[in-house]
Amino acid sequence: MSRNRQARNLRAPSAERDPQVELVLDLERYVPALITFIANKLSRSATVLYQKRFAVNVTEWRILALLAIEPEISAARICHVIGFDKGPVSRTLAAMEERGLVAIKPDREDGRTYSISLTAKGAATHDKVIAVALERERRLLSCLSKPERETLIALLRRVHGNLDAVKGVGEVEQ
Repeated sequence: MSRNRQARNLRAPSAERDPQVELVLDLERYVPALITFIANKLSRSATVLYQKRFAVNVTEWRILALLAIEPEISAARICHVIGFDKGPVSRTLAAMEERGLVAIKPDREDGRTYSISLTAKGAATHDKVIAVALERERRLLSCLSKPERETLIALLRRVHGNLDAVKGVGEVEQ
């Protein structure tokens, strides 16, 4: 397929479509769609499994995993790392605190913020889920050789580090 064809995936005229519209995405090659589709499907299947086996959803699991790595962090840090807005994270943390998975206390150094940490129950839940999470990752990547897995991880980390490059694209400049 030529580069022009990739960028301008021309679609055949259809009775339901405007014949003036020529540009459409090639979903087999459009990286944001591929990443989103993979993430959505992984998240949905993880939530079903983790909810059934461990009574946590995928967002709660992400928070448990992060708190195991970085104990006593703020909600702002959680939002920054996992890429969620403050509202959903705050609601999730409140529900997790109510269920005894996390403890939320005023930060010792800055009384305006809160420090979040795993409780014993939260740590035990983390320890159960992590084995299943790692097995899911192993199975997902089993179609790749070890060097391919390392290359994929390196490329994903590089793309992740380049996310600022797309901020503001398409916004109207004043």
